[in-house]
Amino acid sequence: MWQPELPSDARRIVLARALRGFADGCVSVLLPAHLLALGHGALAVGAISTATLLGSALATLAVGFLAGRLPIRLVLLGGALLMAATGVGFAGLRELGPLLAIAFVGTLNPSAGDVSLFLPVEHALLARLVPEARRTAVFARYATAGGLAAAFGALAAGLPDLLAALGLASRGFALRAGFGIYVLVAVGLVGLYQGLRVPPEAPSSAAQPRAPRAEGERSHGLGPSRRRVLALSALFSLDAFGGGLVVQSLLALWLFQRFGLSLGDAGLLFFATGLAAALSQLAAPALARRIGLVRTMVFPHLVANACLVALPFAPSLPLALALLGLRSLLSSLDVPARSAFVMSVVTPAERAAAASVTNVPRSLAAAAGPALAGVLLAGTSFGWPLLLAGLVKGAYDLLLLAAFGRVRPAPPD
Repeated sequence: MWQPELPSDARRIVLARALRGFADGCVSVLLPAHLLALGHGALAVGAISTATLLGSALATLAVGFLAGRLPIRLVLLGGALLMAATGVGFAGLRELGPLLAIAFVGTLNPSAGDVSLFLPVEHALLARLVPEARRTAVFARYATAGGLAAAFGALAAGLPDLLAALGLASRGFALRAGFGIYVLVAVGLVGLYQGLRVPPEAPSSAAQPRAPRAEGERSHGLGPSRRRVLALSALFSLDAFGGGLVVQSLLALWLFQRFGLSLGDAGLLFFATGLAAALSQLAAPALARRIGLVRTMVFPHLVANACLVALPFAPSLPLALALLGLRSLLSSLDVPARSAFVMSVVTPAERAAAASVTNVPRSLAAAAGPALAGVLLAGTSFGWPLLLAGLVKGAYDLLLLAAFGRVRPAPPD
């Protein structure tokens, strides 16, 4: 993963993704347990998850379109400081109203994936730093680093129960202290981003030296690829809405309700599934070379979504775990392929805006899911959100294949 031929700035970006992944993996499992301990219920978990995704979408939209006008270090360092403030807020506040406000303006992530304001800038930088022929492999390392770290973060989420069982701290205090991980990770990010040697306008100016009109394209965000990007954005939003129904925090809540899973066991489960999902992404470049980027995004995803449809009907915990395990092996193969596909079908000057436009609507659509899932889980433990998510995400797969199955990436820069 950390091969020496990667430029030093690219290695810093991948390491930053790993640190954020660890924090997100831990907090996404801690969040429902923390809110339940504070006396809140499924509706609160859904509402806070919605607030986090909605706020992240708006922040990512602003960053994506301003990336060519603001110093890159300033954007990334500002995000790191906001991350630290988010950790402090969730560790210290108890009432639902203030927690909702912090969730909206902060960087809390209730899912195992990356839905943050860091994403469009990091994607554009990686696309600039590596040639097109290696782009899928580098995005696979980037995604795998985040996924592996998120798996270990989920495992660390079991520490509060362990500390309480050993009598070293009360469970409530240990749950609040878990959000201190956000602060520590933010400090690490400051050091990484401060050391970047990328010029302030690198995502656009360095990636597009060959056309005088690049400045106009940069200031307007999207140019000749606008129609294609908007179509991808609409499809990705459908997938994201389904994903929002089963963000990791709500999946953990369903397991708590349906099978009485403990926080420690949930952390171990999400460690195993996160590890499988992260490692499976390493197969994406080879699969993409064999069957193409779009088919790599679609075919494994369809099987994973069939597992999601079957999950609510699982009569026992072992069968549910088997379905979750199979889903984890297949559901993330599309992540590096999707990033590489988007970066490859737009002009270099459009990359930061394309990363933002294809990810922000995803976050907006995903934001509608948790609140709905919270309502559904408040009334029953059957797993209606899981069933609905699998059907919606399966429809996305078929539509994506129909619309873009014949599209080929542009030649290398």
